[in-house]
Amino acid sequence: MQARKIRRRETVLITGASSGIGAALAHCFARGRCNLVLVARRARRLQALARELEVAYRVDVRVASVDLQHRRSVPALAESLRRRRVPVDILVNNAGIIELGRFTGMAATRSQQIIAVNVAATTALLSHFVPPMVRRGHGRVLNVCSIASFVPVPTLATYAATKAYLLSLSESLSEELDGTGVTVTALCPGITDTPMKVAIVHAHPRVAKLPGILVADAGSVASQGYEACMGGEAVCVPGVVNWAAAVSGRTLPRWLVRRVAGVVGRRTG
Repeated sequence: MQARKIRRRETVLITGASSGIGAALAHCFARGRCNLVLVARRARRLQALARELEVAYRVDVRVASVDLQHRRSVPALAESLRRRRVPVDILVNNAGIIELGRFTGMAATRSQQIIAVNVAATTALLSHFVPPMVRRGHGRVLNVCSIASFVPVPTLATYAATKAYLLSLSESLSEELDGTGVTVTALCPGITDTPMKVAIVHAHPRVAKLPGILVADAGSVASQGYEACMGGEAVCVPGVVNWAAAVSGRTLPRWLVRRVAGVVGRRTG
């Protein structure tokens, strides 16, 4: 009688996992019986979340306190996991920096920080972890983009540009990797009730006046992103309003999209 081969649990690496959508995604994947590698700057929050997940779902959770603004952070993380023989089966690029305000009033160093995390670090993570997935013939990627990926957003110019880059990269890789066993999903939420949103409200009180229908729950966004990722969908836009905005951003004339975005941006910025 031939022995049955026991398949190991998949391991998910989630960046920006200490709070908000990242923490909610950690719960989704742990509930799905995946082991986790949680990455963020705040070690204490990561450790607390790891203990919570281990107790609730009986999964293995590793934590790595990493500042993705530093150029060497991703290679060091990848090498550390390689030495420990921890293969990453699912990569969740959730870490990101947002800054609301006029581009001309923003320090040059702040723009570079946004680009370093949202573009450079995310691209580096893909470069380190996707090729091994292809060699194994199986893997998934979930890139957390934004509804801002579809439209220009005055007062969020650098952030929106980085998310447009990430959406384009995600869709390109989704097609490029077709047939390899590796899928790439872009999750494009709108405004979500997270610590990031709270920080923006403190700095710009007018954001708090946005209608409740425009503010999503982090758990709901994460759940939809998880299902889309596991289902191999290329793009997931949670919420009817956000979906309509995404469709409009791609179908309406660019001048009209630009004008509407300008009006909305100036009212909330």
